[in-house]
Amino acid sequence: MTEPALLVSERDNILECVLNRPEKYNALNIEIADRLFDASQLFASRRDLRVMLIRAKGKYFSAGADIQGGLFPDPDEKSPSGFRRSYRSRPTSLHPLHDEFEAIEKPIVVAHHAPCLGGALEMSLSCDFRLAAKSARYALPETAIGALPGSGGTSRLTRIVGPHWARWFIMANLPMDAERALMIGLVHDVYPDEEFDKRVWDFCLNLAKQPPEAVAVGKLAIELVADLDRAQARNVERLAASSIVFGEEHHSLLAAMRAKLGKGK
Repeated sequence: MTEPALLVSERDNILECVLNRPEKYNALNIEIADRLFDASQLFASRRDLRVMLIRAKGKYFSAGADIQGGLFPDPDEKSPSGFRRSYRSRPTSLHPLHDEFEAIEKPIVVAHHAPCLGGALEMSLSCDFRLAAKSARYALPETAIGALPGSGGTSRLTRIVGPHWARWFIMANLPMDAERALMIGLVHDVYPDEEFDKRVWDFCLNLAKQPPEAVAVGKLAIELVADLDRAQARNVERLAASSIVFGEEHHSLLAAMRAKLGKGK
C-alpha cells in the first residue's frame, strides 16, 4: 500500500506533519496541500494540540511546487484578473493554506533539514517559527523562468528580511545557506545536522508548555503591531495585554507563582 504524501501524527500535544514524497524531492502537490489544510483545521479545532510541526523525509525538505502537481495558476488564463483570482482558489493554490496558517492562533513550526526552495520556502514564510539544520539551503528560483514568487515569496519575505535581502533572492536569483539565513532573520535558529531532530523536538516541547491564551494573543498582537507606528502599536499592546489579565489562565498562573515565592521565604 502506497503511503500518503503527507504523514500526520500526534504526540506530546504536538501535531506532526511530514512531507513524504522523497522520490520527487518532496515537491508540493494538491495532495500535500489538501492534507496540510485538513491538518491545520484539526490543529485549530483541538484545544489539546498546542504546536503544529512541519518537517520532511529525504534529501530535500522540498524542491518547491510540483510543476505537474496542480498547484500552478492556469497557464491558459487570458486575463490578469483571472490569474489573480486563481491564486485565491482552493485546491489549486497554496494561498488559502498560507493565510490559514497565519490566522490560526497557535504556533506553527517548520523544520528544514535540507534544501527548501520556491513554493516550500513561501509556505514556510507563513509559519511562526523556521528552524534549520546546517545543511539547509534556500532559494526562490521563479525569476529564472521570468516570473515572480507570488505566493508570499515577495510580500512575506520582504516583511521578514527587508527589501535588502529580498533583492538577493528575487532580483539576483541567488541561493543562501543556513548560517546566512540565520544572520538575516529568515530562520530563528540553526542546529548541527546530527542534533537537528532532537533540538527541533525540544523546541516544540518547550513551545507546547507555554500558556495557550498568552501565545494566541501574542501571535495576533505581533502581526498587528508590525505595520503600525509607535503610538498605535502601543495601543494595540495595551489592548492585547488587558484582554488576558482578567482571564483564568493568568489568574491561576499568577497565584501559583505567588504561592511558590511564599514558600521560598
